[in-house]
Amino acid sequence: MSLALFDTLFGSKARSRLLRFFLLNPGADYTVAEISEKTLVPKTDITREAAKLVKMKFLFERSRKGKKAFIVNENFPFHTELKSLVSKLNVHAQSQIFRKLKTAGEVKLILISGLFLNYPKSKVDMILVVNNVNRTKLRHAITHLEAEVGKEIRFVLMNNEELHYRLNMLDRFFIEFLEGPYEEVVNKVPELKRFIAGLKK
Repeated sequence: MSLALFDTLFGSKARSRLLRFFLLNPGADYTVAEISEKTLVPKTDITREAAKLVKMKFLFERSRKGKKAFIVNENFPFHTELKSLVSKLNVHAQSQIFRKLKTAGEVKLILISGLFLNYPKSKVDMILVVNNVNRTKLRHAITHLEAEVGKEIRFVLMNNEELHYRLNMLDRFFIEFLEGPYEEVVNKVPELKRFIAGLKK
């Protein structure tokens, strides 16, 4: 299921982002400000949607230092089914949500796995190879990406020189990543293509 379809199914982007966020981050409570920061949903929308989710007992409301905070009710009747549905959300390489990453510098490689492809065994969700990286733009892009998928993204960032070093050393991390399911968002590294072809022999 795509993120767009999930948004449509649950009526609004704000509601679907809140559902994904709480289902993927159980066991902790969050204030409206914290939820807004992590999901990039306006506070007014969060307040409105959270009230509805509390009313149906999907969320519990708490007080933390005089501020409202919300935590997912893991005993909600459809919690297991909703979590299973969220876990099936695959964010394929063709998705437009990766477009902001391409503004972070001279992007040579973006590989995705883990959270994006519903493969929890992967040690990271994304490998980025970017020359002359603009870290402000990168942080901005990652923040938007995390808001879309609902969870913190584990990623490895390196430049072209480090990538070539790792390939020449037959880096175990890379081999393990490439042996699992992954997708290419960007691949402008011919050496990697040959490296991958060698693994498949």
